[in-house]
Amino acid sequence: MAEPSSALVRRAVLERKPYRAGTTIDQARKRYGVERVVKLSSNENPLGTPPAALDALRRVERLNAYDDDDYPELRAAAARRYGAAPENVIAGHGSNELVWLAFSAFVDPGEAVVMGVPTFSLFPKYAHLQGAQVIEVPLRAGVHDLEAMLAAVGPRTKMVVLCDPNNPTGTAVRRSDFARFLEKIPPTVLVVIDQAYGEYMPPDDFVDGVAVALATPNVLVARTMSKIYGLASARVGFMIGHPRLIEWMQRIRVPFNVSGPSIAAAIAAFGDQSFVERSIALNDAGKAYVYREYERLGLFAYPTAANFVAVEVPVGAERAYEDLMRLGIVVRSGDGVGLPHFLRVTIGTQAENEALIGALEELLPSWRERPAASA
Repeated sequence: MAEPSSALVRRAVLERKPYRAGTTIDQARKRYGVERVVKLSSNENPLGTPPAALDALRRVERLNAYDDDDYPELRAAAARRYGAAPENVIAGHGSNELVWLAFSAFVDPGEAVVMGVPTFSLFPKYAHLQGAQVIEVPLRAGVHDLEAMLAAVGPRTKMVVLCDPNNPTGTAVRRSDFARFLEKIPPTVLVVIDQAYGEYMPPDDFVDGVAVALATPNVLVARTMSKIYGLASARVGFMIGHPRLIEWMQRIRVPFNVSGPSIAAAIAAFGDQSFVERSIALNDAGKAYVYREYERLGLFAYPTAANFVAVEVPVGAERAYEDLMRLGIVVRSGDGVGLPHFLRVTIGTQAENEALIGALEELLPSWRERPAASA
């Protein structure tokens, strides 16, 4: 069969590469023939899925009927969880879909979107596909430079997007810095905060994106159940903001974008607060352990407010990623997320964290002996 003409596809599609997901356990086994694989590449909850959510899935009896497209029970459960009202909440197929929906609803071709760099790779992709001008502001010490981002806002700016904690660095902006930033943002500029890792953030100095979005008419915040709630494959996310913003997004949302089983699992997971507490405790203990070990090994790591750490290695990120995978440790290469010479590593169970550190101890002598070989 002949190839279709490239004239059929939009130029913006031709200019973008597909999203590169983290390596799966099966992919690692097939690629290197390793039996024991520790997956620390996709920031999943190492405790798995809340038992209540799994029980809810087992009780699903039929799939032949459509659910209520307004998702009243799901939105009500999310509203209770986040201290909002149902009209402040829109549900989606994970938070990624809702960020895309925000771009689609609010950004016209030719308008500008300000974002940090490096940040979540889908942000520039969404802006590009929307025909918007992408204005990337380098991070400062691994953190969003809010002053520089504010200075980048101009008459054509429609949106500023913040990933907080930032992916891939794991860093978070200070609450006081964000308050000053928000005071100066024009009301005609939409601020979208992606807080996929919000539950992991320390409670003392973080930006409460939900509270800000509920109090500010030009702010939206995205949350997800893929991370701490252990529902990554169920694909459930929320965006919270002023009811008028939510209503405008509802106008273009794909109908039935959250499945019935996912709704049941999400509502049940919201009710299992003990699972969340155990997940936070495990993550805090894991962070303390890996930071001690990184310091002992002489490796720099950004301070994280999430469930992953960006750690610098003395060789190219791709070489480090491949060498670790040969030992059965799957991490994320910084080359794939805009952070050369870094690895993005999920905080796992204690056994998984120890396996990572053991592999680094084995590899570091050769990395430091011949770092130029991987450049």
